[in-house]
Amino acid sequence: MTGENLVLRNVRPWGAEAADITISGGAITGVAPASGASEPGDLDGGGLLAIPGFINTHAHVDKSWWGKPWVPYTYSDHPTVEGWIANERAQRGNYDIPNANSAAAVLREFLRHGTTATRTHIDVDLGVGLKGLETVQTAVAGLDGAIQVETVAFPQDGVLRRPGVMQLLDEAAQAGAGSIGGLDPGTIDGDVEGQLDGLFQIAVERGVGIDLHLHDFGSLGAYEYRQVIRRTIDAGLQGRVNISHGFAMGTLQPGVQEEIIEGLAEAGISWTTVAMGGTAPLPWQRMRERGVPLGLGTDGVRDLWSPFGDGDLLRVAFAFARLHGFRHDEKLATAVEYATKHSAPFVGREQHDLVAGARADVVLLDAENVPDVLVRCPQRKLVLSGGHVVARDGEVLV
Repeated sequence: MTGENLVLRNVRPWGAEAADITISGGAITGVAPASGASEPGDLDGGGLLAIPGFINTHAHVDKSWWGKPWVPYTYSDHPTVEGWIANERAQRGNYDIPNANSAAAVLREFLRHGTTATRTHIDVDLGVGLKGLETVQTAVAGLDGAIQVETVAFPQDGVLRRPGVMQLLDEAAQAGAGSIGGLDPGTIDGDVEGQLDGLFQIAVERGVGIDLHLHDFGSLGAYEYRQVIRRTIDAGLQGRVNISHGFAMGTLQPGVQEEIIEGLAEAGISWTTVAMGGTAPLPWQRMRERGVPLGLGTDGVRDLWSPFGDGDLLRVAFAFARLHGFRHDEKLATAVEYATKHSAPFVGREQHDLVAGARADVVLLDAENVPDVLVRCPQRKLVLSGGHVVARDGEVLV
C-alpha cells in the first residue's frame, strides 16, 4: 500500500474548529483552518470529528475463531489461568487455531473500528511451534499495509516447565517477532529468576523487546515487578520492556505502589491494561506524572478463553474510564488519548496525532466532542490508514 496525495477537508480535529488536513506519501503534511475550497480527489469530512487511528497495545489475534461458526464456551464457571491454558490446548485443533483467515478477519474488525496499529501476542509452544507467528505474518501481508502489526512471541503454556520453549522463543526472535513474552514466572514456571534470566538473555542477544503477562497478586506480584525493573536496567533495555495486565499494581499499599512506579520510570518500562471488570484501578495519574507509558488493549477476541470481544478499542477506553471512575470531560478525553496518541511508543512511533509529520491514520466520527465519542462509541464513519481509506460507514474496504 503506497501513500496518496490528498486533502481531507472540513473535519474537526479532536472536536476543535473545522480544518483541512493535507496528506502526502502516507503522512500528514499540514493542518489548517478549513478553506471551503475543493479540488478533484479531495475527501469531504462533512464537519465530522477527527481523531488519530486507535492503537491496540495488547491483542491475541492468533487465538480467535472469528469468522467461523459460533463456538460455545465449555470451560468451568470457576476458571483459573492453568485451566484456561489446558482447555485451549485440548480444543484449539478442533477449530483450526491458529489460522491465517481468522487472524485476518480479526485484523479487519480492528480496521472497521478504527484501529490502524496493534501489538499482538502470538502463542509459541511445543504444540504449534512457530505456526502462529507464520499465520499472523501471512494475514498481515494479505492486508497490504492497511494495519501496522507489532508481534510478541508469547509462551502461553510456560517457559522453563516446557523444555524447548526457550529455544522456540529464540527462533521466533530470529524469525521476525519484535518482542518475546513471558508469563507469571512465579506461579507458572515456579522460578522467577530462571524465566526472566532466559528471556532477558534472548532479548539482549537478538535485539528484541520483552512483553510480560503478569497476573500474580500480593508480594509475589510486587517481587516480579522489582525483578523486571532491575533486569531491564542491568541489560540496558530501557524503553523496550512492557508489563501486561499487572493486576497486583492496583492492590499494593501506597508506599509500595510509589516504589514500583519510580522503578518503572527509571527503567523506562511501559504498561498495558485491558481494563478488565472486577480488577483494581491502576494509579494511572501517578504513572502519567512519572512518564510511564500506559496503553489499552482488547486482549482476546472470541477465543477459547472467552466468547466476548468485538475488536473495538473505543469500548475498552470506555471500560477504562468506568473502572477508574471518570466523570469530568478532561478525564473522559484522557481515556480516548490513551487509546490513540499516547500509545505511539507501543508500535514504535515517535508521534501519533493529527499533526504534520505523523502517519496519516485518521478516524472520523459523528460526535459533538471527544467525551461524547467515548460515552457513545459511535460508528466509525471513515477510517484512513497511511492516507488510504480502509473503512467507510462501518464497512472494511481491504
